[in-house]
Amino acid sequence: MGAVKDSDPSLGYLTRKDTEVKLPRPTRVKNKTPAPVQITAEQILREARERQEAEIRPPKQKITDVTELNDYRLRKRKEFEDLIRRVRWNVSVWIKYARWEESQNDFPRARSVWERALEVDYTNTTLWLKYAELEMKNKFINHARNIWDRAVTLLPRVDQLWYKYIHMEEMLGNVAGARQVFERWMTWQPDQQGWLSYIKFELRYNEIDRARSIFERFMFCHPKVSAWIRFAKFEMKNGEIGRARNCYERAVAKLGDDEEAETLFVAFAEFEERCKETERARCIYKFALDHIPKGRAEDLYRKFVAFEKQFGDKEGIEDAIVGKRRFQYEDEVKKNPLNYDSWFDYIRLEESVGRKERVREVYERAIANVPPAAEKRYWQRYIYLWINYALYEELDAQDMERTREVYRECLKLIPHEKFSFAKIWLLAAQFEVRQLNLKSARQILGNAIGKAPKDKLFKKYIEIEVQLGNMDRCRKLYEKYLEWAPENCYAWIKYAELEQSLSETERTRAIYELAIAQPALDMPELLWKVTNMYAIVCVLAYIDFEISEFEFERTRELYERLLDRTKHVKVWMSFAQFEASAMDVKDLDLPEENVQEDLLEQKKLCLQRARRVFERGVNYFRTSAPELKEDRAMLLEDWLETETKFGELGDPNLVRAKLPKKLKRRRQIENEDGPPGYQEYIDYLFPEETQTTNLKILEAAYKWKKQKVVASDDEDED
Repeated sequence: MGAVKDSDPSLGYLTRKDTEVKLPRPTRVKNKTPAPVQITAEQILREARERQEAEIRPPKQKITDVTELNDYRLRKRKEFEDLIRRVRWNVSVWIKYARWEESQNDFPRARSVWERALEVDYTNTTLWLKYAELEMKNKFINHARNIWDRAVTLLPRVDQLWYKYIHMEEMLGNVAGARQVFERWMTWQPDQQGWLSYIKFELRYNEIDRARSIFERFMFCHPKVSAWIRFAKFEMKNGEIGRARNCYERAVAKLGDDEEAETLFVAFAEFEERCKETERARCIYKFALDHIPKGRAEDLYRKFVAFEKQFGDKEGIEDAIVGKRRFQYEDEVKKNPLNYDSWFDYIRLEESVGRKERVREVYERAIANVPPAAEKRYWQRYIYLWINYALYEELDAQDMERTREVYRECLKLIPHEKFSFAKIWLLAAQFEVRQLNLKSARQILGNAIGKAPKDKLFKKYIEIEVQLGNMDRCRKLYEKYLEWAPENCYAWIKYAELEQSLSETERTRAIYELAIAQPALDMPELLWKVTNMYAIVCVLAYIDFEISEFEFERTRELYERLLDRTKHVKVWMSFAQFEASAMDVKDLDLPEENVQEDLLEQKKLCLQRARRVFERGVNYFRTSAPELKEDRAMLLEDWLETETKFGELGDPNLVRAKLPKKLKRRRQIENEDGPPGYQEYIDYLFPEETQTTNLKILEAAYKWKKQKVVASDDEDED
């Protein structure tokens, strides 16, 4: 009894112990040295394959009578039932059980197993498919139809069940039944593939009108670009060109702003191209490029270029090529609207095409991007958009009223209380001058001076009035200019030059006197730096004026007044050069034979006066400013050059004796990081400094000699 109990039916009623494979105990390797004869892994595997024992399989059971068959079925059902009780949720066990019952041709039992399995998990699609397959395979059509009805009722969103059901009805030739199933399915609004399958079903039976009506319902359920394109291609395939065009037009009206609109426009244009309607296709391409965002129109543009190369003329091809660059600029300005260089490039592109509407549109879009901060550095590039816009309207579009409006809006936009742009004021005024509207030009410049006065504005305004010959206005403008900037030497000089050009000598002299009397011009010795030359320049201009009037005494007086303010070396040099050239010959009334002698006397007098100025300058640098050695050397060199120019009258040796020696010396420079360095520089050694140095050396030698004598006397006494 114990042996029968331990026996396993699947092993032919043998026990586990009888079928157990006993493997030899692994031997322990004691000698691990390599063998003298080496074998390969392939040889080891081959030997293992050859020595492998055959698999032990249960013996086949031959059933000879009904009793054995019933015992076998009972035993098998018991095994399946036991297995189901253990793993009730395992679908494969139910499928094996049902198929076994099917193999025994016991269909009621098989159906019972399938129904029990569906009670466990009716959402499992595989169970429905296998169950229906059983009925169809054994030609139980009504049973199969019943199963499919139950399946699609319980699981209407599983498309595979609908497909299988429809396929069965179609294979049976029940077209009306298959159509009815499709209609039941369409009430659930499946995805696009379900609708397309229904349409293909109708087309297989040449039901064009039914397919068209299904397409209409399909468009209502799935209004997508791909669906409309399929509908239009369906009409095109059936030769309905008007219906196909109508489909595309309806799609554009509904989905013109969709994300996939690019595909729709391309398909529409290609349809028109196939219909030989090239103008329609071109209009579609252009409409699409104007309405679709540039970031999504790459394929559209590529198709348009190819279309123009095939059907367009030279102008059309150039327009298409320009469209590529337009697309790039649109992408750039979309990424960064404040990148004004991209706007300039975009505007130049549109100007090269020559369409005024597009150019104005781009200009308006560009100037709408006002800098975010009220700081001039952010506006400097932006303001040129307005300037170019105004110039375009004036020169290219020749619309003077729009030009005037552009200037007016620009001047309103600029925050003049914080900063302004003189250029835009001047351009607006010059435009009005070109239009012969002097009143408006004066009004613009007057507003500019009142809101944001600048040197450039005053200069240009005065220049315009000078050209018009209105000197009274020029004087008023100069007065306002000098009220605003009394330290501006340029303004004083130009004002004086204006009066001088009008032969107003006394007014000119009075203006110069006012200029050099300004406290803002009374500066220290740093005047000769480039940024601080105002007072000196004014005085020198005054001096030039007096020289031109041959007022030498007044000129000398001005030089003396200038030397009271600054002792700069260039002032001394200029004074000396004046004296060297100031020959008072206008009052000479001499006979012809004595002119040369008098000129010689005048030259001698000029040389003497120049020497006196040079000597005064050298004495000043020697006594009052000994540290300015380079300036003193420059003055001496200028003196030497002056003596040489006078030829026989001059005495260069007089100056050569005072010239210094140039010495190269080194001085230490302190470095913040690292050891100190040295720098070479030019030093000047004047003759009096050489004598002083020699005296100091002799005095030191005398002291050293005296100390040595005293020391030797002390040694003798010891």
